[in-house]
Amino acid sequence: MSQLSKSIRGKVLACLAVSVFIVSSIDVPGASAQAYPNRVIRIVHGFASGGAADTLSRVVADGLAKQLNETVIVEAKPGAGGNLASDAVAKAAPDGYTLGLVTGGHAISAGLYKSLSYQPVDSFEMISTIVYYALVVATRSDYEAKTLGELIALAKAKPGSLSFGSVGFGSTHHLAGELLKAAAGIDVLHVPYRGDSQAITALLAGDVPLIVGTSVLVAPQIESGAVRGLAVTSSTRSALLPNVPSAGEAGLKGFDVRTWAGLLAPKGTPPGIIAQLNAAVLKSLADPGIRARLEAAIGGEVRGSTPPEMRELVTSEIARWTAVIDAAKIPKL
Repeated sequence: MSQLSKSIRGKVLACLAVSVFIVSSIDVPGASAQAYPNRVIRIVHGFASGGAADTLSRVVADGLAKQLNETVIVEAKPGAGGNLASDAVAKAAPDGYTLGLVTGGHAISAGLYKSLSYQPVDSFEMISTIVYYALVVATRSDYEAKTLGELIALAKAKPGSLSFGSVGFGSTHHLAGELLKAAAGIDVLHVPYRGDSQAITALLAGDVPLIVGTSVLVAPQIESGAVRGLAVTSSTRSALLPNVPSAGEAGLKGFDVRTWAGLLAPKGTPPGIIAQLNAAVLKSLADPGIRARLEAAIGGEVRGSTPPEMRELVTSEIARWTAVIDAAKIPKL
C-alpha cells in the first residue's frame, strides 16, 4: 500500500471514529421514555383504605400494570382532605414512578385552604381523567318528604330546621349541598361526617334527615328500600340509579354537579413518559374488564382525556368551586 493510500485510509478511520463517538453521545429525544418503566410504579391517593377511591385506584393500578408490563402498587395517604397525598406527589422525583390519583376535592382545595404547600395545577403534569360520577340526594324511606320538590317546600316552611350530612367539610358532597341550597333558595345546616359510611349510618339512625352521598355506596340502601333517592346531582339520570330522577327532572333546572377522578404526576416528569402513561391509561380504559370494574367501583361514566384536557378541567373546577365557597361564606382552613 502506498504512503498516500495509508494516509487516506487513516483519515477515513479517524473520521469514522469521531462520527461513532458523536452519534453515541447524542441524547436521543424520548430515549429515557422508551426505557420506562423498569421498576415498581406507585399510585398515591388521599383517601382511606377500602373506600371507593381506594378501590378505584387499585383498578387503575391493575390496568396500568397490564399495559406497562410492570408492577403498580397503591399507597393510601389520607389526611387534610387529600392534601397530604397531593403534597407527597408534588415533592416526589419527576421520573414517572410516583403518580397521584385525585378527585374533585383536588380542585376544591385551591379555594378552601388559605395556603397550600403545592399548586393544584402548576405543581403537576396531568395524565388523564379516569371517571366522572354523580352524587345522590337521599333521605330515609319513611321521611315525610318523598320528592326533592317536597323537601324544598318543607325546608322553606321550616327555615333552618333541616340538616344534611356529607362525607366531610369542604368535600364535593358538601359543596354540592351548598349549591343545591342556593339553587332552591333554602336554608339547611351542613353536618360533616368522616366518609360515606358514617353519613349513611347517621341517616339511618335519624341523626340527619338528608345526605348528599356517593351514588355507588348509597345504592345498596336504596335498593334495599331503607333509603329513598330524591335526585342524582347530574343533569341526566345515572345508569347506576335509573329510577332516581336527575336534579333537573326533580325541579332544579340546569343543576349539574359531577365529581371526577384523574391521574397526575409531579411537575417536570418528561413529556415522553407522560405520553406513555396517557396511552396506557386510555388503552386500559378501553379494556372491557377494567371498564366493568371501574363502573362497579364508582358507578359513573368511564372517560379518559388528553393531558391538556385534564388540565383545563382542573382549572375550570378550581374557578367553579372557589366561587361556591366564597358565595356560601365557607370559612377557609
